Amino acid sequence: MTKKDINVLFDEKLKQLEEKLPKLETDINCAALTLTNILDVLGIDNFYFYNLAVPLAGGFGGFISLKGWKGPCGAVCGGCAAIGIILGGQKKLKFNQHLEAYQTAAKFVHYFEKKFGATSCYELCGIEFSDLDSVNNYIEKKKWENQCYKYVIFAIDKVRELTASDLKKKWK
Repeated sequence: MTKKDINVLFDEKLKQLEEKLPKLETDINCAALTLTNILDVLGIDNFYFYNLAVPLAGGFGGFISLKGWKGPCGAVCGGCAAIGIILGGQKKLKFNQHLEAYQTAAKFVHYFEKKFGATSCYELCGIEFSDLDSVNNYIEKKKWENQCYKYVIFAIDKVRELTASDLKKKWK
């Protein structure tokens, strides 16, 4: 049995997610869904990554600081984390690879902002996860089904595009 091309695996995953994500009723977390679905394509299945990513959405991403700083969308956080894993391949990133990881993540965030007009969870969907009324509004307005799942789809596809050469070299 031959291994499928990494791009075919990504295409299949994206098609599956286009159908599945808007209907999702549990385990909705844009950071975890972005990171773990990319890892699934790479053949990495470890619940630690899911657990690691969960607080990056609502806890960090849906956060507004006392000085008004707004945390990034979880799909942005998950995408950046996936970039580090892809660039590292099967090894720990060396210090001289950090700049490439920073630059690739910055490009990813730039493309995300260009596509959606913002990168913060609050600016994208008007939610602050520490505020119960805000969370209820998010649920009532069906923000996940109508909007947020699209950020996950875009993030997965853009990470694939930006890391294409590393995916081919390091994740055969």
